[in-house]
Amino acid sequence: MTPQEPHEPAAPNSDPVSPQEAGQSGTQGDSGSVEPLGLKHAAAKVKTFPKTSGVYLMKDAGGVVIYVGKAKNLRSRAGSYFSKAAAEDQRTANWIPEIADIDYLDSESEVDALLMESRLIKDIQPKFNKELKDDKSFPYLMITTREEFPRVELTREPPSKGVKLYGPFASASALRGAIQVLQRIFRFRTCSLDISESDERWKWFRPCLLASINQCTAPCNLQINKQDYRRDIKRLMTFMEGGKKRLLAEMRAEMQASSKALDFERAAVLRDEINMLERLEERGELDTHAQPEVFYIDPKKGLAGLRKVLDLDELPRVIEGVDIAHLGGGETVASLVQFIDGLPFKPGYRRFRIQDVDGIDDYRSIYEAVSRRFRRLSDEGDTFPDILLIDGGKGQLNAAMAAFRDQEISPPTVISLAKRDEEIFRPGISEPIVLSRNSFGLRLLQYVRDESHRFAQHYHHILRSKSTFER
Repeated sequence: MTPQEPHEPAAPNSDPVSPQEAGQSGTQGDSGSVEPLGLKHAAAKVKTFPKTSGVYLMKDAGGVVIYVGKAKNLRSRAGSYFSKAAAEDQRTANWIPEIADIDYLDSESEVDALLMESRLIKDIQPKFNKELKDDKSFPYLMITTREEFPRVELTREPPSKGVKLYGPFASASALRGAIQVLQRIFRFRTCSLDISESDERWKWFRPCLLASINQCTAPCNLQINKQDYRRDIKRLMTFMEGGKKRLLAEMRAEMQASSKALDFERAAVLRDEINMLERLEERGELDTHAQPEVFYIDPKKGLAGLRKVLDLDELPRVIEGVDIAHLGGGETVASLVQFIDGLPFKPGYRRFRIQDVDGIDDYRSIYEAVSRRFRRLSDEGDTFPDILLIDGGKGQLNAAMAAFRDQEISPPTVISLAKRDEEIFRPGISEPIVLSRNSFGLRLLQYVRDESHRFAQHYHHILRSKSTFER
């Protein structure tokens, strides 16, 4: 991902511009006339860009970079600036007329493009990225440096000491997506636990869901020592600083050394990590890992609000939501979505085709979905979510609680959210919780509920299409 010279596709049959012609700011075309740099020149040039990920650089007539942006599809994204809509949009209308030329740097993945964009803005400081380079409210990727087991997180208010910062980044949702992609490779922690290797009580701590799905090495359970964990963090830093090729070379050398030393388990781990890094372009579509932001606040405020109104001992990290969809009573499906730290975690999504219910019966469908989900978690010793959210009112909530009772499983915090009045129901309590429509906690629950509904409907449409074609 080392920055390279911008690609400069030459005009057909063009000759080098002489020093005398340089002041005319143009390129010479087939007829010998000078084609002036300008908006039309840039609009034509962008049509030659590839449809791959990378970074585009807008330039003025003097060749000075005035704006840097990232793209999953360079031709499509950069080309959008030359549309009528962009010329009329108040965010871009005032500076688009200054575009006289455009170049690009391609990248191996959208994650690489995101990091490249951040570094270029920091180094070049284009004048129309001014808000991004000056405004401290933009997101940073932060790695703590003074903890025994450094943690990684997104922050808009970075401290001045004890951290390593990368950014700022233009998009918080894209950065969250990148963090989730990178966590699958480097398996760092994102929690705020104060872990000490010398305190043996951590051996009895139950790791969170990320450890169960092999996306954290679980320092909270002392499953990794301080030295090995910091080695993984050092590798993450190398990648963030553009040293992907060097990092891969180091990891291949260590893999070979481990194999020669007959440490085949370590060699296998390195092999898998190398494969994931090499195939980052297959994992780097950020939209599949983080939804577009619907919050104007940090989702952690939503979690803090839920902790308060639900009287929880600790800040919840994992929320799961369940919803039911029907196809005229012929097909009933359930969806389960998973949120970690207030944001969708797509690898944790699950679908259930309801098997034991005839006709339309939401209560029995919820009972079956909850029974199947938590029976499996219990049997496999996996971590339960901190909150289970059921879409519906008291009846739906009671059906979920009956599933736990009949399975003889101790439930997590279970609540339901009734859509009409947005009331929150709790087991054994007749009066619902009614929050302000602007409450951070309610907005987070609505996000989980709406996402579970969307996911259920999506599965429902898949089955409906399948049944149509099978007739």
